Order: sequence, then structure tokens, then C-alpha cells
Amino acid sequence: MIRSPLRAALLMLLLPFTAAGAFAEPAPGASASGEPYELVRALQAVQDGIANGDSAAYGSHSALIRQIGEKFLAADPGLWSNPQNGQAAVIYLLSGGAPQIIRKLPRDKLNVDGRLFDGALAYVEGRQDEARELLKDVKPRTVPSGLGGQLALVQGALFARADASLAIERLDDARLLLPGTLVEEAALRREILLVGQAEDFDKFEFLTLAYIRHYHNSVYAGDFWQRFATGLTQSGLALDERRFARIITLLEQIDRASRLKLYLVIARTAMVRGGLAVTRLAGERALTLSADASAERERAHLFRGVSRALADEYDGGLAELKALDRSKLPERDIPFLNATVQLALDVRKPFAGGSAAAADKPPVTPARLDLASSTATLVRARKQLGELELLTRDRRP
Repeated sequence: MIRSPLRAALLMLLLPFTAAGAFAEPAPGASASGEPYELVRALQAVQDGIANGDSAAYGSHSALIRQIGEKFLAADPGLWSNPQNGQAAVIYLLSGGAPQIIRKLPRDKLNVDGRLFDGALAYVEGRQDEARELLKDVKPRTVPSGLGGQLALVQGALFARADASLAIERLDDARLLLPGTLVEEAALRREILLVGQAEDFDKFEFLTLAYIRHYHNSVYAGDFWQRFATGLTQSGLALDERRFARIITLLEQIDRASRLKLYLVIARTAMVRGGLAVTRLAGERALTLSADASAERERAHLFRGVSRALADEYDGGLAELKALDRSKLPERDIPFLNATVQLALDVRKPFAGGSAAAADKPPVTPARLDLASSTATLVRARKQLGELELLTRDRRP
């Protein structure tokens, strides 16, 4: 059975516009006016179903947009003098409507702000600079909320690179103006990445929990989690050991395989940036999620072993690294393994001027290695690790 928002939308489409702007007969549960804004409201209801995981709504969405466009073209020209209908044309366009349909509407009859109309057309037609110029001074809260929320979402996309703080502000507006809708769901998906790049962990956590609470069944949930992962791992958000327990809570919301991949990315990113505490924490979480004898298990041991050998468990860490099955490690991780093992061995070498007795007796393992204590060791380490610079640009598992 077709769910009610989709059913209402389809019933409305079955009935033609009259010259007076009314349907021949009203659709059950719908307004009898039948003006374009009513069709757009029905479209929005279907889109909100998509945000809530309605696969039937998602499957019919494209056809519904096409049918509404046909209704627009068949409408009496006088209908477009109603400001609600002019705004509906812009909302339709920003909701996936075809620009060629909107261009065929009687422009001289359309009662809508020219900046909004032209800006929306420029945006959907890929003229981003023009769209930014047209829409930059339009405040979403100064127009009706239905249009304001859509406008704010578009502005968030337009300014994401040019002015991230403004983009975040506009996406906040979109969420507040149209809560519980596909617009809010899309705003959360776009904003999570920007907030991650800004390294605002509190807001990153808030947006994630809001998405989980309201839109975990969304058809687009996969896109949200991809952006979440990018925002988390391509920033310093996950590199503070004091918040690692909160990271664990967030990651518990996603499937085991994705969680394992993220912990490996976090561990590697922390290792590249010298965050040994997080390297170890993430490596240990990956160990609990990985299968025996798997490549993921070997990588988890690599990260934990590095963090131990270069921190306060020299012998255990070095043993863990030597026990690795190198054939299961990605080629890009091998230089890390080689450099760490060599570095650890170098620290245990006796000084050249020491006695034979001293050479036979290794020095006491320090509580924490101080690489700066030996200029020669530091020079060697830098030479060994020089080839690793490219890895800071490659943080995929």
C-alpha cells in the first residue's frame, strides 16, 4: 500500500487544473485549491518520507517531480500572480525540478523576488559564482520558512569553500527553519563535514547525535556516514586522547566493518602526526574488531606496536612489531614498520666510546624515549622517515 504522503501527492496529480485554478474535485485529505504551491507541499511531504527511510517515496520521486512540472506548464497563467505559487516555483526548482520547466513559466506573471528566482536557476544550472552573487545578501529568515529553509541549504553549499563559517551559519538556519524535513536531513549531512574541518568537536558530536536520533533510517544515511568519517579522520578531532571515549560512543552507531576501518584510519593518522596515545587506543579498538590472521589484525598490531615501542613499552612493542606478518601489510605501511624497528634498535645501541662491558649490557629502558637526546639518532630517524611525507596525504585504510 502506498504511504499517505505519496498517495496524497499522486491523487493530486490525477486531477487537472481548471482555468479558475481549482481541481475538478478535491483529493481526499488535501486542500481543494489545487494551486501549484499545494503540489509542492505534496512533493515536500514525499521528500520528508525519503528522509525517514520510505523506499516507495524514493522510488517514485523522479516521476513525481516530472509530473508536477507537467502540471506547472498546464496551469492557468493567472495562477502565478499568487506569491505562494511564485515561491513554490523556486522551491520546486531547488527540490530537484528541471530548470527547463521553470524557464517556460510566464515570467511576467511570476510574483517572486527576482534574486531568488535567478539565483536558484543559476545554482541548479551550475553557474555557482553567479548564484553566490545573486543570493549572498538574501537572509533566509526574511522569507517564508518553506522557501527560507531551501535557500539556506543552497547558501550552505555555495559558501562551503569560500566562507565555511557563513556556510555553517546558513546550514544552521536550514535546520531551524525546516525541522523534521529532508532539508534538515540534507543540512546535517553537509554541515557535519564543515564542522569537522573546523575541528569543533562539541558541535560535531551534537550534529551526529541529532542525525542518529532523527534520520538513522534515511535513504541517504550512507552519505552522512561517509561525510562523518571524512570529517573525523581528516582533521584533529580524533587525535585528543581525552575525548576518545566520546569517539567510541559515536562509532558504536555504525556497523562493525565500517567501525574497524575508521579505527584503523584514526590509528594511522595519529601515528603520522605523532599522537602515540591515540594510536594505541585506536589500534586496540581495531584489534577487538578484527578477525584472526586478517590483514586488519596485522595493521592493528602494527599501530599498537609502534605506540608501545616509542612510548613506555619498548620490549613488548618491539616484539609485537617483529612478530608481524609483513605480507599482510599494505606497502605504504612498511616504511613505518622499518623506521620504527630501526629507531628502537638504534636507541639500544651502545655509544661508540663505551667499554666492552658496557657494550654487552644494554641501557635501561627509558620510561619514554627522548629522540632529541641523541643528535646522531635524530638525524638517522629523519633520514629514515623522510620517505613517509607522502603518507600524510594518504589516510585511507
